[in-house]
Amino acid sequence: MYHQPVMPRQHLAWHETLELHELTASQATVLMKCKASVHKVPDRTLQTIYLETIQMLEKNLQELLPFFSHAPRGEHASHDLDAAFWASDLLAAAKSAMRNYAIAITETATPQLREVLSKQLHGAIELHAMIFYYMCENDDYPAYDLEKLLKNDVKNAHKALRMSY
Repeated sequence: MYHQPVMPRQHLAWHETLELHELTASQATVLMKCKASVHKVPDRTLQTIYLETIQMLEKNLQELLPFFSHAPRGEHASHDLDAAFWASDLLAAAKSAMRNYAIAITETATPQLREVLSKQLHGAIELHAMIFYYMCENDDYPAYDLEKLLKNDVKNAHKALRMSY
């Protein structure tokens, strides 16, 4: 019978570290957004779903954070939602849009619709680039500094977990 070791190596592989980064960064941003807006939701049932989402995201982040100490080579914070938060939110939305358009295009049989979706996919790619370069210029997304990138993820995850709602 195969027995899988808990941590077979000294550190995570680079590719899984980057996936850990993407998941933590996006979930921390969504958690902050949910906490900042849960009491603005007018429908009681939807507000309950928001609260369950907050609990799920908190649990997810708490489960992911221990893996950062195993990254191939990261924490301080403030509670205000600064420009980096809003840029991260926009970046996540652009990434999501790109994935959604790409998937939708594979399901499209009508040439005119495929053309429109392709045009909109290129628009989402341009939006992503615009946000990405903005974040890089403002030192909010250190794409070429993995250690700094991971430290920022840990900082934002802790910030999201500490936020009241």
